[in-house]
Amino acid sequence: MADRQVFPQRIAEVVEASTTEFVAQCYELYGLPPLGALVKTGDGQTDLYGVVYNATTSSVEPGRRPIARGKAEPNEEAIFQANPQLAKLLRSEFNAVIVGHRQASKTYQHLPPTPARIHGFVYLCPPEDVRDFSMSFAFLSMLLNTRLQIPVEELTGAALRHMSQAHEDPRRFLVGAGKELAVLLSDDYSRLRTILGRMR
Repeated sequence: MADRQVFPQRIAEVVEASTTEFVAQCYELYGLPPLGALVKTGDGQTDLYGVVYNATTSSVEPGRRPIARGKAEPNEEAIFQANPQLAKLLRSEFNAVIVGHRQASKTYQHLPPTPARIHGFVYLCPPEDVRDFSMSFAFLSMLLNTRLQIPVEELTGAALRHMSQAHEDPRRFLVGAGKELAVLLSDDYSRLRTILGRMR
């Protein structure tokens, strides 16, 4: 029996894009990918790869904060059952920093020629895509030099932990990543030690 083909899971849609990152709104409330997950979007010719670095759930109306509704409810699920409109009044979004792209069956670990398209579908990369992308550690230089809302050391550790699970030998992958980081951060031992600690 032939192996069943695994298709990427479509989880969101691009609602904001720039040369270096994109913001995506999830189709399902709280259907957010984990910190450090590899996601992709594309236009049919070029796939853009991003690492998830921030996630939010908020009101769809700017400036209007949700109000507490669960005082008389036994659990959180009951709140949504009693107020079915909430699912349409809230949205879950995530930010992804671009770490590479794929064009003409070749993967490049540098910025793509154009940003992601608005309303472009966003997919959670399956293990085989993660494994193929992370065969090279060239993306680490981009990640380490990016200015984000969260500490880059936290994101780098999370991304490498996530990627390691797609490899047959996760420990070997992390050792290889650690050696690459040691070269890139040879003059910043404190930062290197922080990231190595987050990779465990």
